[in-house]
Amino acid sequence: MSAREELARAFPLILAHEGLWRGTYLHLAADGRLEDSHASAVRCIFPDEGPFAYVQENRFEWADGRVQESTLPGVLRAWRLHWDVPTFSGEAWESDGVILLRLHRKDTPGAHFEEMISLAPGGWERARTWHWFKDGRLLRRTLCLERRAKSGDEGMSPLQNGISFRP
Repeated sequence: MSAREELARAFPLILAHEGLWRGTYLHLAADGRLEDSHASAVRCIFPDEGPFAYVQENRFEWADGRVQESTLPGVLRAWRLHWDVPTFSGEAWESDGVILLRLHRKDTPGAHFEEMISLAPGGWERARTWHWFKDGRLLRRTLCLERRAKSGDEGMSPLQNGISFRP
């Protein structure tokens, strides 16, 4: 059985997330105040072979010209995706078609976040919500609205197609 087939058994709906997603991330303080926002391009890859069951490529761009890129490979173990990358470690699982993650931050001691990813009917939009905690207290929330890139629009710049920095 290929890594992709094994992943599909553990996460029946995850392959629907394959491809390039463009959107906006809004980072809100615990009191709801906007702390940061940036455009995003997130590519979800499910390799047929190799050591990783999932690879996520991110490119974030801010209005002031800053850019951040990362590649986040995950392995399938005991029916869950697991990550151990420089900035975090943790796992993901699927429950009733919703993907749930619990990630412990390595770059912010004492912090972790829990994420929920929901795919809209039709599969063209998805919402991601993160709840960040540090030392037992809510630190921030991150709201992500992403739209699937259209065929032929596979460039990784999130600023294509008029992605907005404003909520």
